[in-house]
Amino acid sequence: MSRIARLYFTTLYYLSWLIFAVVGLGLNALCLVLLLFPHRKARAAGVRALIRGCFDLWLRWLHATRVVSVEWRGFDGPLPRGTVYIANHPTLVDATFLLARLPDAVCIFKPALMRNPAIGPAAIMAGYTAGDTGIDLIRETAAKIAAGQSLLIFPEGTRTGPGEILGPLRPGFALIASRAAAPVQLVVIRSTPELAARGRPWWKPPAILPGRVELTLDHRWEHDPARHATELTAEVEQRLSAVLAPSS
Repeated sequence: MSRIARLYFTTLYYLSWLIFAVVGLGLNALCLVLLLFPHRKARAAGVRALIRGCFDLWLRWLHATRVVSVEWRGFDGPLPRGTVYIANHPTLVDATFLLARLPDAVCIFKPALMRNPAIGPAAIMAGYTAGDTGIDLIRETAAKIAAGQSLLIFPEGTRTGPGEILGPLRPGFALIASRAAAPVQLVVIRSTPELAARGRPWWKPPAILPGRVELTLDHRWEHDPARHATELTAEVEQRLSAVLAPSS
């Protein structure tokens, strides 16, 4: 790549993050005001739709500038609600991309992030669940799925570590799906190396620009009351390890 092309894409990379930050702060400022009014739950669906729209516009910006190419495989038709959507987690922007496409989806936020004024107000207004582990978290999230919302969760719990293709999976998603009697849908994510990866500053451009992210709708596990959460977790880990393994 020529120096001029590298400078072009690097500039757009920084500009894209600046836009993301400005819009995000504006959204959270609006939600901070909305938190002062009663009937917060009645506005949750509208805030989730607003978040989805903002993320979708950011995706369109990335496509228009060609700084990051996002490819969707298997996302042709409408996606069902009341589903636990799980994915591997190679980049910082995985949730951003998926929340732009998943129907009425909620996430699980760490309590510390919920208290962050730059992130928390929108998450609270959207009805996202706060917690790390525990039966209350499982019960609350399962109730939302049973009511028709979708859940986005990364079973690794954090981004995949440097040099790894997949970190160990936690069974929380399977416990939630079992309690909600909901199906589990796997999304496989592949991305340009170093693109907002763990162990690398998020603002630092990857060595390869323009970047590329591919999201594939993969295997679906229907609810089976006889299947234990540990069994489902093992099946998901086996599937992910197989599809992410380097081709020989």
